[in-house]
Amino acid sequence: MGDGEVLHCQITADLSMLRRRIEAFAAAAGLAAERLDDLVLAVNEAADNVLEHGAGSGRIVARADSSGVWVEIIDPAGTLSEGHLYRHGDGLPPAALRGYGLWMMRRLCDRVVLDHPDGHARLRLYMRYQPSTPSLPPRSRKAES
Repeated sequence: MGDGEVLHCQITADLSMLRRRIEAFAAAAGLAAERLDDLVLAVNEAADNVLEHGAGSGRIVARADSSGVWVEIIDPAGTLSEGHLYRHGDGLPPAALRGYGLWMMRRLCDRVVLDHPDGHARLRLYMRYQPSTPSLPPRSRKAES
């Protein structure tokens, strides 16, 4: 799959079809293993939120580039806010039976961006093909005697 490939999907109650399409697209782009599973889970959670808390329908646009996969979840209701996205901060998960979706998306994806073009909520999830490696502190050098 080359740069410029795009997948368009409607968000409907058939989340299993959406998961299969996202998985096939991201796998063909080069995402694999746990990173592929994490992206599919995050997109499922975002689409479920559109169905349950948003307009009840929306659309997904996925794009692959040379470093990873972006998935946009567009909710015409436009009600998702930064306050919702960061309600639980970056610490422990919410202390509830529900409400883990946005927290999980932020934990699973390499980037999560929210904006509101044309009054719609657009949640953008990004997953690199390879996880970033944490930078290691420089080695200490022993003084030569």
